[in-house]
Amino acid sequence: MSVRNQRPGATYRSSAYTSLLPWQVRERRFKHVGLGRRGLEPADVYHFLDRVAGDMATVYAALAASRRETAVIKDALRRWQSDQARARADQGHEA
Repeated sequence: MSVRNQRPGATYRSSAYTSLLPWQVRERRFKHVGLGRRGLEPADVYHFLDRVAGDMATVYAALAASRRETAVIKDALRRWQSDQARARADQGHEA
């Protein structure tokens, strides 16, 4: 997708980019640093990744619920529009 063909407000991403999923964050492992070298405490890193994955799961669930709600609203709107079009057509035939 070129930048020009993007949806307004969308973030540019390469077509090769795939979004991370919560399980990918939870299962990510890092190399341990050797003795005498600087590094991060693995337990702290994994605890943080678990928190991030939990937050991502919550966001994905909310997004899915929002998409379901949007589909219901769109369906109701289509039915209402069809009903309105039929009512107008019926009024046109009566005149």
